[in-house]
Amino acid sequence: MPRLALYALAVCVLSVAAAVVSFVQGSWLGIVWVLLAGLSSNMTWYYLRRGRA
Repeated sequence: MPRLALYALAVCVLSVAAAVVSFVQGSWLGIVWVLLAGLSSNMTWYYLRRGRA
């Protein structure tokens, strides 16, 4: 697995955790974390496909 894909996956997992914590605390800032999770998820798939090609 390419290193950039691992970094993007780590960011995705951490941003999902931050979104859960934000929503549990009642903060609407969790929406930003969800958007970041989506972006990093797409980056993970991109780097995985690019690494296999």
